[in-house]
Amino acid sequence: MRGIMDLSRQLSAVVLAAFSVAVLAQAPGADINAPYKDPGLVVETWVERLEGEGRGAFDFRHQIVAALDVQPGQSVADVGAGTGLFEPLLAARVGTQGHVYAVDIVPKFIDYIRQQAGERGLSQVTAVLGTEVSAELAPASVDMVFVCDAYHHFEDYDAMLQSIRQALRPGGRLVVFDFDRVEGKSDTFILEHIRASKAQFTREIEANGFTFDKDITPEGMPDNFMYSFLRP
Repeated sequence: MRGIMDLSRQLSAVVLAAFSVAVLAQAPGADINAPYKDPGLVVETWVERLEGEGRGAFDFRHQIVAALDVQPGQSVADVGAGTGLFEPLLAARVGTQGHVYAVDIVPKFIDYIRQQAGERGLSQVTAVLGTEVSAELAPASVDMVFVCDAYHHFEDYDAMLQSIRQALRPGGRLVVFDFDRVEGKSDTFILEHIRASKAQFTREIEANGFTFDKDITPEGMPDNFMYSFLRP
């Protein structure tokens, strides 16, 4: 009986994992942001998904923030903030004299981030409802824009990059952390969910007025890259 129960639990875990991948993976030409536009979206479900063990951005969150090299007093925008995984870490880096803008297109995520910031006393965190073509940030208002696992969700990446460029101060940095799509190497999830390689993403970013700065990918990440770009 115990063996049957253990097998049942294992099968349930496999089914749940497959369901999660199916929800996130999109067929070619589909709206990659469709799951986030669902009016029935449950924030708690996404908190478990985005802030759980096994997700690279979560497991390496401290190394990622360290690689950003955020300085006290700076203004940083987390574009595609999701449920706000990085906001407490970024707030600690900028301090009370700095500022963190948590930008996302999902109203429920914005409400959740605002609530969490209030409960934690993070007065330097401001939640901003963006759109699919704009970060909705004031011109020359931030020193750095951080985009984690969200660049591949920019369907109109030219418009978003121009919006980000306008929000950055001269000499500011855009840091993109995302998956690298490699034919014949990447797993099925990446091949179905990520539209292009890091080389293609880099070309798109450079074409929108940014200059490649350096590779700051934390060691030990097999499927991701983290590139820094400068706004001249």
